[in-house]
Amino acid sequence: MYYRDLREHIAALEENGKLVRVTREINKDTELMPLVRWQFRGLPEEDRKAFLFENVVDVKGRRYKIPVLVASHAASKQVYALGMKCKPEEVMEKWAQAQLHRIEPKMIEYSPVHDEIHMGDRLFEHGGLEELPVPISTPGFDNAPYFTCANWVSRDPETGIRNVGNYRAMIKAPGRTGIHCQGVQHLAIHWEKCRQRGIPLQAAISIGVSPAISFAAVTRIPYGIDEYAVAGGIAGEPIELVKCKTVDLEVPASAEITIEGEFPTDSMEREAPFGEFTGYIGAEDINPYFNVKCITHRKDPIYNAFISQFPPSESSKIREYGQEATFYKFLKYDCNIPGIIDVGFFEASGSQGYCVIRMKKFSPAHPWQALNGAVAFVGSYPKIVVAVDEDIDPKDPDSVNWALTFRVQAHRDVRVSTGRVGNLDPSTAPLDGSEGDRRYPPPTGASALLIDATTKWPYPPVSLPRKEYMENAKRLWEELGLPRLKPKVPWHGYTLGYWTEENMAEAELALKGEHFQTGEKLAENRIKS
Repeated sequence: MYYRDLREHIAALEENGKLVRVTREINKDTELMPLVRWQFRGLPEEDRKAFLFENVVDVKGRRYKIPVLVASHAASKQVYALGMKCKPEEVMEKWAQAQLHRIEPKMIEYSPVHDEIHMGDRLFEHGGLEELPVPISTPGFDNAPYFTCANWVSRDPETGIRNVGNYRAMIKAPGRTGIHCQGVQHLAIHWEKCRQRGIPLQAAISIGVSPAISFAAVTRIPYGIDEYAVAGGIAGEPIELVKCKTVDLEVPASAEITIEGEFPTDSMEREAPFGEFTGYIGAEDINPYFNVKCITHRKDPIYNAFISQFPPSESSKIREYGQEATFYKFLKYDCNIPGIIDVGFFEASGSQGYCVIRMKKFSPAHPWQALNGAVAFVGSYPKIVVAVDEDIDPKDPDSVNWALTFRVQAHRDVRVSTGRVGNLDPSTAPLDGSEGDRRYPPPTGASALLIDATTKWPYPPVSLPRKEYMENAKRLWEELGLPRLKPKVPWHGYTLGYWTEENMAEAELALKGEHFQTGEKLAENRIKS
């Protein structure tokens, strides 16, 4: 079973102690996101929770009937796993299996999302988009409220295959939004195909859906695969859909709010600045815009938002799990690379720019097969890709930095891959330059750094006490009532191939208190200088 709607998900968060209800008046434009932000800047991850604001106003004093839910999908790995209905350690394989065993959605006739319908002459009877309490994400820098947990549905005009993607959307008017969607992103491909045909692109936004759908929408599923089917793989049963009222699309029956409309393809508008996952304000850019034709919602809807911007955040956590799972599945199953064990994306890089591939190497070519595969999967990221041995934790920067320092020679183990899309990375080109240069800086585009940080020959043992001695010391630690340990890899010594029988014998003599025997042997074998 999966969560049928957002309300079941909220109940599960509360039951598991992962929800904070805020009943006092909160200003959505100046207070709401800064309040949630503090848990990402001042609490350990395990203490982070979802927030439900039940008394929301704006800077003009307007009071909203609609509550706002933030950080419900990925305040922490525990919250993310709760949304996936599995344990944190099961997320990676559940994601892989959801992609390998997709379940097609099914249509139903009725959904509560159509309880209230605003269209035609009644489109603005409740203010259009102004009815929705959309927060300002980065007060003092953002130029408008933006949809952040907006699950955009569109269709390829050639194949008819749907795409469900998560893109930010600037609220520009009661009946118009922007969107940040460029280049290799799938809705942008649909828009370009429609532009070439001289027709608008129909689209719909679903807000407040079952988490399985949002997880699929945020994750980079390969082009041409319907995210509803992947969401069905996560859920273990078909996702229920209903037909839109004004466009030829199907949207989640579980949604709290749906917004229907179309993108003109004969013109674009400026969009942003907006606080981005890179940790910097996203620069102004020219993007498509969306004209609203219909707004539907439950009688008492709940507005759902992601908190993104400076990492760590909800968006970096949700992206971390999704990227790791899709890259793991791609490298292991699609690229047929033996020995892929794990993939890690660092939250400090927005869970996008820095990728570490943990593998058991069977040939010197295998790390490069994995590294090249990782940069081939998506045209804009990762920016740094590192292949490491199976004894390295790909999610621990200390472990990875150890491998980078002592298993790499730059002239031999580092390569640069060009022809990449710059996207939101401010290091790509000056912000006062052309938009084209920022997206694909001449002459060869942006670049990625590929590093083989695996051992190339037998190494001496890791300089930590052997496993049995560390395990015994851990028992003593716990008996002494010392603070709870969180072991880091490596936490014990082990051999890496270069360790002779003589070395072993001398270490055993030391453990018996007979190290003088070794000293005598060394004296007998002195070498004249």
